[in-house]
Amino acid sequence: MKAFVFPGQGAQFTGMGQDLFDHSDEIKARFNQANDLLGFDIAQTMFTGSVEDLKQTSVTQPAIFLHSVLLAESLGSKFEPGVVAGHSLGEFSALVSAGALSFEDGLQLVSERAQAMQAACDEAPSTMAAVLGLDDSVVEEICTTTPGIVVAANYNCPGQLVISGEVAAIEAACASLTEAGARRALILPVGGAFHSPLMESARERLATAIAHAPFQTPRCPVVQNVHAQPETDPGRIRENLIAQLTAPVRWTQSMHRIMELGASEVVEVGPGKVLQGLFKKVDRSFPVSSAGLE
Repeated sequence: MKAFVFPGQGAQFTGMGQDLFDHSDEIKARFNQANDLLGFDIAQTMFTGSVEDLKQTSVTQPAIFLHSVLLAESLGSKFEPGVVAGHSLGEFSALVSAGALSFEDGLQLVSERAQAMQAACDEAPSTMAAVLGLDDSVVEEICTTTPGIVVAANYNCPGQLVISGEVAAIEAACASLTEAGARRALILPVGGAFHSPLMESARERLATAIAHAPFQTPRCPVVQNVHAQPETDPGRIRENLIAQLTAPVRWTQSMHRIMELGASEVVEVGPGKVLQGLFKKVDRSFPVSSAGLE
């Protein structure tokens, strides 16, 4: 059984998607459809935009979604997932590729999500930090005892956990984590505190959009971020997708769950190879690969 996984924000690069655009008239039409739905030329930004252009949340999220979903479409009959999952934003790509959402509805939700998250970021100074080389329990304890808002946000792989919260609280937590023996506690160049209580206004805004989007039963289980469990029920998928904005991404747990479900291989669908690297941190011998154009 193959598992197909989809990357999240941070996987973008200038030139992404150009090979897809040139691959077929069908994919070219999808890009033009996306331009119309979004109200700006995202294709041109993906192909020739600067690093700074692509860092804007309103561009980054739909760009990675487009790359991932259209790459999955290009696989045709070779896209035969036994299970799918996506890291944060990538969960939307996974849901569309598995048939739980249409391309149009998925893109509109991703665009709304990006705008809602950017608006939440603008409300108060906040950030995230990567913590390397400590047990999750130690990081969680320091977050709990640090004054202010700071929480575990992304469980990326064993020994790599991203924390999220108010700037002062993150800085204080990083100092405590370094004292506790972290190999690194590095503040990240991000716009805000994703997957933390500071995204509550974004969660409320996105909840309205998700409530009106038509979800279907996917063609295979989707291991969702909030609890690392496989889901096929549209109602449960909807609830978990809403909760995702303020809940941690349990990717370490999701990788273990995918393996436990019997996946014999993992294929990353989208820009970059970040998720392949994370799987290798769990099991160096586990077969991982990138999807290629067919």
